[in-house]
This record gives sequence, C-alpha cells and structure tokens, in this order.
Amino acid sequence: MAGRAWKFGDNISTDHIAPGRYFHLRSNLDELARHVLEDARPDFPTNVKKGDFVVAGVNFGLGSSREHAPTIIKLVGVEAVLAKSFARIFYRNAVNIGLPVVICDTSLIDDGDLLTIDLSSGVVFNHTKNLKIRFPPLPAAMKKILDEGGLIPYVKRFGDLPL
Repeated sequence: MAGRAWKFGDNISTDHIAPGRYFHLRSNLDELARHVLEDARPDFPTNVKKGDFVVAGVNFGLGSSREHAPTIIKLVGVEAVLAKSFARIFYRNAVNIGLPVVICDTSLIDDGDLLTIDLSSGVVFNHTKNLKIRFPPLPAAMKKILDEGGLIPYVKRFGDLPL
C-alpha cells in the first residue's frame, strides 16, 4: 500500500467521520461518503484520493458502534487508517469491513507525507522523511480477513473464521 497522509488529531469520533446531520443517508453510503470527515477537515472529502491514508492521534473512532464510519472511509478509497490508538469497536468494525487499521507512532508522520505500509512485516515507510516506523505485524487471522476484503467475504469463501 502506498499513498499520501491526511493528518488528523486526537479523539476523532464517529460523528466526525459520519456527521450525524447526515443520518438520513445511512442507507445511501455513497452519498454519505461525500461527507466523510468533513467536520474534522472540510477539505478532506473533496480532495482525498484513492490510496491515501488517514493518520490520527489517540482514540480514533470513539463514539457509536456504527459500521458506517469505517465503511465510508473505505468507500472514498482510503487504503488504511493509522493512529496511536483506536476505539475498540471502531477497530473491530474496520477489520470486519476490510479496512486495515495500524497502531503506530503517528507523531513521525505529517500531513502530505508519502507513505508505504507493509502489514505483514509491520513497517510504515515514510518516504518524505526517509524513515521507518515499526508496528506489531497484524495477527495472521486478521490479515486473512483483510486480504479477503472483510469478514463477510472471508466467511462466504471459507465458511468459518480463521484460527
């Protein structure tokens, strides 16, 4: 995975990701995705490109347990979300819908940095700063789910959860 970093701060909630005033769009995810993260960064939904990364501080995805939040991040083409920490439900929902989430030291990444991420080896390479940021490689079971595009495609293909 390779792309550009979009930097956000700490405590980005699911309401920042999928603003509540667009609740009526919850059955039209493509339209809801047009508003992704606009309350945290108004320039994001119109300028994010396929392959880009969301990079944040601590507690990314706090709030409700809606799957809409990681789903619309994925729909706009974001390859992965990197943060110092994630809200537990957001983290699991992201994996379930096939959106990679990486826990790493995001203080070493600035807005616009060009990154490459290797989920298997646990390395974020910041090309802009010429440095490696290591993170614990994802567990094999989680990597298998992500490789299939999420939990539902995994179960449809293999019939059971990975061990």
